[in-house]
Amino acid sequence: MQFNLVGLDLISLNVIFCSACYYFQDHFIRGLYFQYAFFMLYLNIAWLGIALVINEYSEKNIASFELFSKRSMHAYVYFLLLGTIYLYFSHQFLISRRFTIVVLMSFLFALMLNRFLYLIIFNYFKKNGSILNKVVIIGYNSLSKKLVGYLERDFSNKSIVGFCEESENVNELSNYPILGNVGDALAMCEQYGASEIYSTIAPEQNPAIYRLINDAELNCIRFKIIPDMKIFIARFGQIDYLHEIPIISLRHEPLEDIGNRIKKRVFDVLFSSFVILFILSWLLPIIALLIKLSSKGPVLFVQNRLGRDNKVFKMYKFRTLKFERDENKFRQVIKNDDRVYKIGKFLRKTSLDEMPQFFNVLTGQMSVCGPRPHPLALNDAYKNIVDSYSVRQFLKPGITGWAQVNGFRGEIQNTLKMKKRIEFDLWYMENWSLWFDVKVIFLTVFKLVKGDENAF
Repeated sequence: MQFNLVGLDLISLNVIFCSACYYFQDHFIRGLYFQYAFFMLYLNIAWLGIALVINEYSEKNIASFELFSKRSMHAYVYFLLLGTIYLYFSHQFLISRRFTIVVLMSFLFALMLNRFLYLIIFNYFKKNGSILNKVVIIGYNSLSKKLVGYLERDFSNKSIVGFCEESENVNELSNYPILGNVGDALAMCEQYGASEIYSTIAPEQNPAIYRLINDAELNCIRFKIIPDMKIFIARFGQIDYLHEIPIISLRHEPLEDIGNRIKKRVFDVLFSSFVILFILSWLLPIIALLIKLSSKGPVLFVQNRLGRDNKVFKMYKFRTLKFERDENKFRQVIKNDDRVYKIGKFLRKTSLDEMPQFFNVLTGQMSVCGPRPHPLALNDAYKNIVDSYSVRQFLKPGITGWAQVNGFRGEIQNTLKMKKRIEFDLWYMENWSLWFDVKVIFLTVFKLVKGDENAF
């Protein structure tokens, strides 16, 4: 099915290109037909290359329609970028711009249509049973029930025949039949035509599994073991390998990958540079003047905060409170706080007081998106009370974050609110992507325009 989808996408691209050539032929400059043909070849190679690099057509990605759609959009953005780069650096300015726009935009709609067609065709063949791999599951327990839930998903090509478990271990009704004992698994595969066995029982728990493994391979049946990781730890993020040694990570951290860190850093530098050059360059002097006219004291408020790996850095903000000599004295800003002067209230309400932190981003101390850095006193107060509090320090702190756009910004009134903030921070850490950062930025701007009741 994956190969069919690859072919469908390529056929769509070429049909669109040729149709556009026919429609716009009167607008073509004579002698450029070779350039158009080469451009067509380039687009085909570009799409195939991108799809292979990001594994768009892998079975794992296709198994989830949401993940598949997201991967397709990522691939299309890269495809658009490569097409633009080709036209710019090859100096093909004589290729019709209208033609190029029509081809690239039409291909986007074709991709969307192809995904829906794939869904319809897949479901049709799935109902007929012609693309399903029949599976026998060894063991009837909480792990096997969870496995069944994943295998039952719409885009899974697995058909569950039933379970093989010792009768004394089955104390409830199951959604699929109990076919026999553990030792009957191979016979059940032969009887029902199953090509795969999933075992949720480790060979160490039942030595008969060792014999089943050998017999399954002799009969050309794939044997897969699902380890119960709760034997070792209550939760885990992922399993990596150092050569042949498996390493269990407690959390899935996309930003542990050097490639992802480079992507995030490049995005931070580009975004912060844009803000500094085109916004802060004229906004900073205006706000500085307003602060000076409204309140005695410095324009910037500088405070030590904890950054990545518990390293202390100086964070910058526009000063919004009445100037106090004792900067080490910490007290959270509350609603209608009398320390906030008039212009300070406006800056806090609009979050303009956070703008100088783009300099922290540019210097690498912060990121545009990430867990908000807490004052040192707040860290000391909660790090031994809230579970996994310090895990948020694995990341660079951000100007805005997932917790903030979900309503957990500003004053922390109790431990429960801090726990919820940490939950959102850790979810961001474990599910980071560049598109996730763009989403957080968009939601931040939306909340600023709409108005945030926690901004005071």
